[in-house]
Amino acid sequence: MTALDIRLFGDPVLRTVADEVTDPSDPTLRTLVSDMLETMDAAGGVGLAANQVGVTRRVFVYDCDGDRGHIVNPVWTAVGGETQTGREGCLSVPEVGGDVTRAQSVHVTGVTVDGEPVDREVSGLLARCVQHETDHLDGVMFFQRMAADDRRTVMSGIRESEWFNR
Repeated sequence: MTALDIRLFGDPVLRTVADEVTDPSDPTLRTLVSDMLETMDAAGGVGLAANQVGVTRRVFVYDCDGDRGHIVNPVWTAVGGETQTGREGCLSVPEVGGDVTRAQSVHVTGVTVDGEPVDREVSGLLARCVQHETDHLDGVMFFQRMAADDRRTVMSGIRESEWFNR
């Protein structure tokens, strides 16, 4: 396994819609998932989408409250109308975050690299993670889901950050 470089906001790959995986049993996908888990762990994250490491394939990894895994070709729908508002950050936007409102519970489907179907209802932090990481795969950053004033604050923080001004 190899820790990969995490792409930072401003890299065009983060605004790119990832391609559907047509062969989940492809050995390069298994390697990618292993490397992404190592990368996420090294960075102290709870989720990581493939385009955050420069790969435009529809897969993300997660480790939320002891629930660890990955989903290839994730699709989610909100369950019920309850929402949660909480602080989100992003490994591609270091040291900057803000409150985002998301569905409290989602039903997520996809597959694993072993070809096993993923068909789960999740809530809380894992539901937030599923929505956040799937947004990445759709080329959407978390702050695009924020209220306008909060989004301006995040963008100001990005502009003032050392990593953005290198």
